[in-house]
Amino acid sequence: MKTVIYFIRHAEPDYSVHDDASRPLTEKGKEDALKVAAYLKDKDIEAAFSSPYKRAIDTIKLFVDKNNMKVELIEDFRERKVDSCWIDDFIEFSQKQ
Repeated sequence: MKTVIYFIRHAEPDYSVHDDASRPLTEKGKEDALKVAAYLKDKDIEAAFSSPYKRAIDTIKLFVDKNNMKVELIEDFRERKVDSCWIDDFIEFSQKQ
């Protein structure tokens, strides 16, 4: 028996919301979440796991809801914290790293 794991990166988040945990998807992100659900629909998926971040959960929510599944939240799936404040220019910040 072969196990297949699908990794889905969250859809486009709304960066105007600076709180990482509650940052929602943009309208494009919501449209892309529909595409994720369509892609996964015939994959015989038995379990769904997500970071606790809203944008990640919302990216797979349509799929799990349609398939009567629950999302198991895993704290260690979250993105690492890089600073204690909002970084306006992340590209510059990461280059300095």
